[in-house]
Amino acid sequence: MEVADIVRAAGPELCARLAVLPSQKRALQAIQQCRTAALGGQVYGCEDCGARHYSYHSCGNRHCPKCHGQQTERWLEKQRARLLPCPHYLLTFTLPSELRALARSNHKLFYGWLLNTAAASIQKLCADAKWLGAQPGIMGVLHTWTRAMLYHPHAHFLVSAGGLSADGQHWVPAKNPGFLVPVRALSVIFRAKVRDRLKAAGLLERVSPKVWKQKWVVHAQHAGSGQKVLDYLGRYVFHIAISNSRLECLEEGHVTFRYRDNRTQQIKRVRVPVAEFVQRFLQHVLPKGLAKVRHYGLNSSACRQRYAAAIALLKIPMPLPPVPTAAPPTSSQNAPPEENIARCPRCGTGRLVWLGQLFPSKKIPP
Repeated sequence: MEVADIVRAAGPELCARLAVLPSQKRALQAIQQCRTAALGGQVYGCEDCGARHYSYHSCGNRHCPKCHGQQTERWLEKQRARLLPCPHYLLTFTLPSELRALARSNHKLFYGWLLNTAAASIQKLCADAKWLGAQPGIMGVLHTWTRAMLYHPHAHFLVSAGGLSADGQHWVPAKNPGFLVPVRALSVIFRAKVRDRLKAAGLLERVSPKVWKQKWVVHAQHAGSGQKVLDYLGRYVFHIAISNSRLECLEEGHVTFRYRDNRTQQIKRVRVPVAEFVQRFLQHVLPKGLAKVRHYGLNSSACRQRYAAAIALLKIPMPLPPVPTAAPPTSSQNAPPEENIARCPRCGTGRLVWLGQLFPSKKIPP
């Protein structure tokens, strides 16, 4: 079973009512059409039994659970090459529950604020000589869901445990092996910066004053070299909310899916009506053009020279860019692809040969 099956079961009328944003409408359309005849593809024939086999195009939508496997691996390869050769910390910033309704209705603004204000908070404390006195490398990834597909906007930041001095002549390691900067001070700065953004946007009056007096959740933990955290974050960069493998059944108008509880590590199951499932899925669809991965500090494109200086000070040669290899054509390409399946899956012995291209009956959603 796939998310596409659930969207089809919901029907066009329900989907039209739930998908109120253009990005949501495009996502549902793309997911239903992905790897179906609607988008065209390639046709193969078996030389022995004559059976025909079809390989349909992928939709390429960034919210589709069936796409972007190779893109994820390419992204991870690039990030591993850019990772500073030093220890790292994983910092997580979470919006209070009182702000989530406002964030949901102003998500393009809030998601940018969440990433930028959290990164600015990290850089502000790291610049303080009391804690670090240097510029670290920072990568932020937006995350909006829990494992049960509930709305929970937060951001993960992979931060180097040290940074480049202001004059660019020294690498400054983290002063305290237990933490990079104090999370309590970090949460206070983060809260103040979000408040300033809301005030500037004229949205401050829509927030209860008690939000600015309560503690905001900022979590920090040591991340070793950062490689394992990159692998974790990579699973969410090109997918959202749920994978097809977690879906269990669709019956009597209800969907059952499973997830692992973060606290107990036990497998739990959720059974919800189709409409609620689609609604939970759609609230994690991002607006068009919103970048969910952003780089700051030494990792930003504006600091390439300082990044190179940091690499030199850490006595590690600059990573060479990966050599581009000629990837075999996929089903989403128009040129006749190489045979991905050498033998016919029907007879098991015949060789599959490319017969031609199937042209799409509908436009691939952007």
